[in-house]
Amino acid sequence: MNHIQSIVLMILPLMLAVILHEVSHGWTAEKLGDPTARLMGRITLNPVSHVDLFGTILVPGIFLLTGAHFLIGWAKPVPVNFGNLRGGRRDMALVAISGPLTNLLLAVVSSILFHLTSGAGTAGFSAAVVVPINVMAQYSVLINLVLMVFNLLPILPLDGGRIAVGLLPEKLAIPLQRTERWGMLLVLLFVVSDMWRYLVSPVIYVFLQILGMKI
Repeated sequence: MNHIQSIVLMILPLMLAVILHEVSHGWTAEKLGDPTARLMGRITLNPVSHVDLFGTILVPGIFLLTGAHFLIGWAKPVPVNFGNLRGGRRDMALVAISGPLTNLLLAVVSSILFHLTSGAGTAGFSAAVVVPINVMAQYSVLINLVLMVFNLLPILPLDGGRIAVGLLPEKLAIPLQRTERWGMLLVLLFVVSDMWRYLVSPVIYVFLQILGMKI
């Protein structure tokens, strides 16, 4: 399989991973009292509503075309009015963790699909259909695990930062919340440094072993 074919088969798993991640935030927020995402038409699988030119297209495209050993991408953040949440900071943490949990669920389902299709080619199924599904399932596992682990880093504006602000005592949560203005710079430094290899990769490897994936 050449590089272009790999990119094509990676697009659908990537889009589903980032879109469902954001939809889950909006859906959870609505259940906890904030209808903002629903009112703005963001609780939908329509990719047009979620595509962020920079995070969904340009950044992943650059990583794919350059053959990077990891992939980063994101959809347009779903708007949440935390003041509408009935449970205050606790509900903010629940809204935040719903995205990574969705990615974990997608990784589990994709791993099951991967294992089901791994030996299907020898049972008379059309390789033209089974092989692409198998490859996309493999990509889906890796993409969703990367998104889950990366988003759980306790750095604002990542979900892990929101979870920390929601769960920490107020005297610790307030100083952490003030770091959000530098958050994206910290995320960028994390990505381009060896911290990615030492902190995120081992966690992803553990989940891959649990799911029986050899990637």
